[in-house]
Order: sequence, then C-alpha cells, then structure tokens
Amino acid sequence: MPDDVLQGYRRSIDNIDAALIHMLAERFKVTQAVGRHKAVAGLPPADPGREERQIERLRRLAGEAELDPEFSEKFLRFIIDEVIRHHEQLQG
Repeated sequence: MPDDVLQGYRRSIDNIDAALIHMLAERFKVTQAVGRHKAVAGLPPADPGREERQIERLRRLAGEAELDPEFSEKFLRFIIDEVIRHHEQLQG
C-alpha cells in the first residue's frame, strides 16, 4: 500500500528540484553573458571582492531562511568556481 503522505512530499521535492535546475540554467545564461562582456572589455574572469560580498550576503539570507550558512556557502562557492572556469574559457 503506497504511503500517500510520503508521495506528496516526494512530488513537492521533485517540483522544487525542477525549479532549482531552471533557476541555475537562468543564472548561468546571465553569467555567460557577463563572461563574454568581461572577455571583450579585457576584465579579469574573477572578482574576489564581489565573490566575498555575495557569500556574506547569501550566508545572511541563509540564516534568515533557517538554512545552514555553511552549506549555502559551499553551494555558492561551487557555482562561483564553475562560473570563473567558464569565464576563463571565454578569455582563453
């Protein structure tokens, strides 16, 4: 006999996962445009000051949302590293 409550939770998780993927896709579309702009303008692929401000901001937001700030920082750093890798490729 299926557990209807569990299935409901899983459907919600599946919907959230789909939304996360779509949001990440949109974010990477914008960061690719940033990377192209940086390459044309001769700007460096990384902006450590911006990265630190973003991490600080998102750690604060994570705390407000009752999400572990350490986890949110690891997640954001993973994304930032991938964005920088893409920017370096565009300049390469």
